Amino acid sequence: MEKNVPQSAARFPGTAHHTFMPLINSAFLPGHCLETVLAIEDEKERDIAMGEYYYFSGRPEKAAKEMEPYLASEDVALRLSACLVYAYANLATDNIRLARHALTEMETTFASVNSSPDASPEIKAIAVFASVTAAVLLHLPLKNELVFETANLTLLPPGLRFFSCYVQAHYAYLQGEYSRSIGNVEMALALQPQIYPIPTIYLRMTAVMNYMGLKKSDKAKEQLQLAWDLARPDGLIEPFGEHHGLLGGVLEATLKKDYPEAFRQIINITYSFSSGWRKVHNPDTGQDVADNLTTTEFAIAMLAARGWTYQEISTHIGSSVNTVKAHMKSVMSKLGVEQKSELKKYMLK
Repeated sequence: MEKNVPQSAARFPGTAHHTFMPLINSAFLPGHCLETVLAIEDEKERDIAMGEYYYFSGRPEKAAKEMEPYLASEDVALRLSACLVYAYANLATDNIRLARHALTEMETTFASVNSSPDASPEIKAIAVFASVTAAVLLHLPLKNELVFETANLTLLPPGLRFFSCYVQAHYAYLQGEYSRSIGNVEMALALQPQIYPIPTIYLRMTAVMNYMGLKKSDKAKEQLQLAWDLARPDGLIEPFGEHHGLLGGVLEATLKKDYPEAFRQIINITYSFSSGWRKVHNPDTGQDVADNLTTTEFAIAMLAARGWTYQEISTHIGSSVNTVKAHMKSVMSKLGVEQKSELKKYMLK
């Protein structure tokens, strides 16, 4: 039975005495993620960071449970942190009504903060970040023409600043501006004074997407491996599952053989997350991203829709041309299309 929608927070700008998304903001060495969470002294921030940890390590049910008590917090940082993670955790568990509630709560909080003369610039930067992040990563139109402004980025702490660079790069990718997106990623990675693992993993995911868009599969595989080396010691596998459809078969080409169990877990995340994602994305955008393909079929169809030949796809994913053709035959049958040119409307950008 689906849970009741949590009560909304009070409609006032509130205050932000805590750190927004403290785990994203944390610099730590690979293998020390949980240790970093448990070392946070403030109990409420530690709870939020634990929810982040559960989410990024592929445990959305635990993440949602950890975040739920803070959805109505009077502290803007706690409330928006909880809403952002709660929304994505519920997408991954197919609780779409709860995910939409959290997304609505973020927009309501943004509107309240943005219109208040008493809200500090720092609180406004947090509210913009949360709202834009939710919209861009769901591939939804930006409401109120929200954009990341340089002035806002400078008000965010370092970890969030780097994650916002990922969101900017992701948005540029969605506009087909692959080279500009890669430039954003490279600049952000070059400017990191310390290792912020979670923003770095997401930045490298975007680099993979862009290099595949440019047909530079070797560079894409290199970026995927760097992300995996950073994520594996802490089991931070959620970003790989989230991005699978945009990675163009790089996971299959890079991780499937050497890390079969982790690959299986990532594919399970992909199926659960993408199912919830489509239930928000497709009706809200009027697009019809395919939901009846296997992950391998989707990856191959994405490449074919971008003009890759069967031989190029075969070489990239390490399968025979005949295997690729068999997958494509299944794809076209499931989607009811006769020409590869018709695939694009069913694929991600």
